[in-house]
Amino acid sequence: MNWLADFISTHPVAYANLVLACVSVFGLGLGHIQICGVRLGSAGVLFAGIIFGHFKLSLPPEILSFVRDFGLILFVYTVGIEVGPGFLTSLRRQGLPLNLLAAGIVLSGAVLTIACARLLNIDMAAAVGIFSGATTNTPSLGAAQEALKQMPGIEPAQASLPALGYAAAYPFGLFGIILAMLILRAVLRIDPAAEARAFAKEQEPGIEPPRRMSILVRNPNLDRLMLHQIPGKETLGIVISRIKYIGETEVSVVDSHTVLHVGDIVLAVGSEKSLKEFCLIVGAECMEDLVEAPGPVTFDRFVVTRKEVIGKTIRELLLNEIFGVSVTRVSRAHVEMTAVPALTLQFGDMLHIVGKKGAIAKAASALGNSVKDLNRTNFIPIFTGIGLGILLGLYPISFANLPVPVRLGLAGGPLLAAIVLSRIGRIGSLIWYMPLNANSALRELGITLFLACAGLKAGAHFFEVLFSSQGVLWVASGAVITLLPLLFFAWVGRFFMKLNFISLCGLLSGSMTDPPALAFANSINNSDAPSVAYATVYPLTMLMRILVAQFLVLFFCS
Repeated sequence: MNWLADFISTHPVAYANLVLACVSVFGLGLGHIQICGVRLGSAGVLFAGIIFGHFKLSLPPEILSFVRDFGLILFVYTVGIEVGPGFLTSLRRQGLPLNLLAAGIVLSGAVLTIACARLLNIDMAAAVGIFSGATTNTPSLGAAQEALKQMPGIEPAQASLPALGYAAAYPFGLFGIILAMLILRAVLRIDPAAEARAFAKEQEPGIEPPRRMSILVRNPNLDRLMLHQIPGKETLGIVISRIKYIGETEVSVVDSHTVLHVGDIVLAVGSEKSLKEFCLIVGAECMEDLVEAPGPVTFDRFVVTRKEVIGKTIRELLLNEIFGVSVTRVSRAHVEMTAVPALTLQFGDMLHIVGKKGAIAKAASALGNSVKDLNRTNFIPIFTGIGLGILLGLYPISFANLPVPVRLGLAGGPLLAAIVLSRIGRIGSLIWYMPLNANSALRELGITLFLACAGLKAGAHFFEVLFSSQGVLWVASGAVITLLPLLFFAWVGRFFMKLNFISLCGLLSGSMTDPPALAFANSINNSDAPSVAYATVYPLTMLMRILVAQFLVLFFCS
């Protein structure tokens, strides 16, 4: 075995890669094991790292720190890129009650963390790790470790406490969220099927998918008016895509200068409510389907991938004037909208275009419609965004009575930068878009590297601490921090805000930023509807957990 000893001493980088590969393979395999319908997922890598670390199969400190920090940056940056476009939307009025409850869960968990640390004499560095593990939030652990590095006089043994506390509290944190849902369902005697029907009914008024309506022109005041002169058309968000002139058998393409006559039939696209109002202005609904009518008019769907198109409105593209085609609908992130002229286009939007076949092909070329571009991962914006995020994270923000300035750190900086950049969409030639498959791959790689290193660092003393009297206190504290905020604010949401059980399940999962809990919520409700509430609270919760973890370190660690 001398060759192995020589290999470890003479090839430290190769050895580090071998250990990381073994920890990742073993951990991801462990994460796929299903227990009571729940998998550990990537968290299995943490426990694999602990086992390897316990047997002294660790990495040199400098390599360990680099890989851990790089993994954390990759993870939080890709999370920010994904949630950024919907971040402000989630804070609008319809999401305000859910976000207030989620904020209450985060802040009350922090208060309970301080109380447990004081009452049970737990080192605050360990308590912050317990806070992160009890809420299954890995980025907050990274943020706490980053903040701890900045504290003067911190011993190496104390610097390893957050990872130990995280690992001790994580298992119950994972199952505690699910337990909270089951307790609520039992205590409140909830029928998930009835709640699902009620939830669907609640959502109906807010969902306005576009639909088509053939309208017979009867209003004599519109005779010989051009389409753009019809009163209320733009206000109601109506798009007219085809026309069948009186006395003709074929449909024709329209543009803004198409002239109407009494007796013509037009095909209008818009929300059902808007179409009914528009129908009162124009005439009466006609049962003839112009989509099936003969004529040179057809339709197709194309994807926006050309840089020059991104950030422009549909009106600014002048597709009707240049190519003689009409955009009737826009699909974005599985949401279909009426193509109103003022709608600003983003990379990856899918446009429903109506017109003649040749004209449609020319319009598609103008939009880009390149599947290759859509699926291509451009690393220049990724590394630019990461660089900006690191600089933002290192910028010191001074507060009174704090021993050191607050920094967003390697967790908060890249996360905030990614949210802002993905919301902007494009700066010059840089497009802040990442294909979903690339985002998922980089995120999984990042969290795997981070958890492997966190486990390897904590493993040397984990079992010694866990099976001590102090370790029992840590597990008990984590259970309190997990359950009490969830149950209390779920009760508030149910009885004071009248939230549906489906929304509550999404809230509980999102407030803990926990995908396995969301999967369980979807399964017990036989619906993906909890994902709506989950996505609504996730961005704010993620940011709050990172900041709260840092404040706990800076205010209470010494």
